[in-house]
Amino acid sequence: MNVSDVMRRSFATIKPGALLLDAAHLLLETNQRGLPVIDSEGTLVGIISEGDFLHRAELDIGPPPGNWLEDILGIEEDTPARRRMRAGLVREAMTPDPVFVDDEATLDEVVALMDARHVAQLPVVCGATVIGIIGRIELLNAVAQALCSAKQVGFGTAVQE
Repeated sequence: MNVSDVMRRSFATIKPGALLLDAAHLLLETNQRGLPVIDSEGTLVGIISEGDFLHRAELDIGPPPGNWLEDILGIEEDTPARRRMRAGLVREAMTPDPVFVDDEATLDEVVALMDARHVAQLPVVCGATVIGIIGRIELLNAVAQALCSAKQVGFGTAVQE
């Protein structure tokens, strides 16, 4: 089975210059784990995900631990993580050059990549254009459909107590 067989074809994207608040609203409204960030030509340039909102000054949550020199000297360096926690625009908080899969990728390749990169969702591209999203929900749906089909042809039995 290929990614194109189970991917979500209806999904939201966002531009790099959009407000971070708009990205938060889109994530909440669409129930996506991340939004592909596309430029004016429609090319994938980043991804803004739930994780990009974890270390935020608005929540009084500090940045991820710095390097050992910061700890010893008691100073805070101007790091990308610290800049992201104060970001107001998508381009300032997104992960640039995100991992993605080609529309011909197998589900085995998708799951291996998700496991290796510790991500729950991947953009699906054809050429340089994002054409879908594949995530754990889509994979779970594919498993449920396969289990339903197997049950209809007599495989497996349900245990009731």
